[in-house]
Amino acid sequence: MGIEKYKGRVALVTGASAGIGAAIVQALLKHGLTVVGLARRADNVMALALKDAPGKLHALAGDVSSEESILSAFKWIKENLGGVDVLINNAGVFPSADLTAGKTEDWKRILDVNVLGLSVCTREAVQDMLKRGVDDGFIIHINSLIGHVLPTRSSFAMYCASKHAVKALLEGLRKDLVEKGSKIRVGEISPGLVKTEGIIRISQDVPKEVREASDLAILEPEDIAEGAIYMLSQHPRIQVYEMIIMPTGTKM
Repeated sequence: MGIEKYKGRVALVTGASAGIGAAIVQALLKHGLTVVGLARRADNVMALALKDAPGKLHALAGDVSSEESILSAFKWIKENLGGVDVLINNAGVFPSADLTAGKTEDWKRILDVNVLGLSVCTREAVQDMLKRGVDDGFIIHINSLIGHVLPTRSSFAMYCASKHAVKALLEGLRKDLVEKGSKIRVGEISPGLVKTEGIIRISQDVPKEVREASDLAILEPEDIAEGAIYMLSQHPRIQVYEMIIMPTGTKM
């Protein structure tokens, strides 16, 4: 029993317009899931549709930092598709936010998206699954390698804190579901450096000579998507709870 058990079922992917989210959307479509991509740039999500894939794609415009926006998305899914069976909490932001001179608005954005938005999406998905009697649902958080180590740079401390929070929230969720007697599975994927829009944008601030001399090991978004498919493909008795994906040769 592999991922085919989710064929035709509904998966919600947040932060779906680019990078890891976009790769996960297309991987799920190839396996026949009905995928709802939630992002501020819904037109970019629709561009991910695959002509020959058995799955169907729906694009919703929304901002994970807004509870109202999240609730609206879940309402649309409930009314049009029946409900969410798989949630991939991928949306995340990582502005540089120094702890002694950073802007409160930057700190708030990090926590609103990476922690609170993820939590609201999780709550709504689990409540919906429980109400519908879905006992084989799956919640996957896209965490980060930095959620397992201490900050490598002081300016990333708040981002690092948000990712450590994701790890704690996952264990809290697992225990909550066990106490409820639910077989809904949970897991997190923690990648090292991945070639995404955000990483490319940050790299532009690095001096050219440093970029050219760097032997930085980096992953492709599709590598993380394959990790999500692996999690979903396991027998219901198996919960792949933690997956750390590091690029070969990384020095972190």
